[in-house]
Amino acid sequence: MVMEPPTCTHQEKQVKVVNGKPVFYEPAELKAARQKLRAHLSQHLPEEVFVGPVRLTTWWCFPIKGDHKDGDYKTSKPDTDNLVKMLKDLMTELQFWKDDAQVASEVIEKYWAELPGIYVKVESL
Repeated sequence: MVMEPPTCTHQEKQVKVVNGKPVFYEPAELKAARQKLRAHLSQHLPEEVFVGPVRLTTWWCFPIKGDHKDGDYKTSKPDTDNLVKMLKDLMTELQFWKDDAQVASEVIEKYWAELPGIYVKVESL
């Protein structure tokens, strides 16, 4: 999916107290990131829902900043585990698979890239 990957993650949910009880909510930036990912993912729905264990491989390619070169590993935030959480949740909602617990193997890499995007591969194990 060619795009500038969102840098806000699922971990950025906020909490406020209403009538003495905590209520979690998504700030506007997180909602926008979720909508952006959903729109892009919905263009790539599988013909059939994956059943059984799957391997999810994702390559997060961020626009080059500073003196980084195309293909350099990105070692700054956001963390890979935080990046993939929202993606997996959305892939579950869009029925790539029945439950993201089916993801038995994950490869998550992030790079600086001339062509930014999120590249996703799902394969049955």
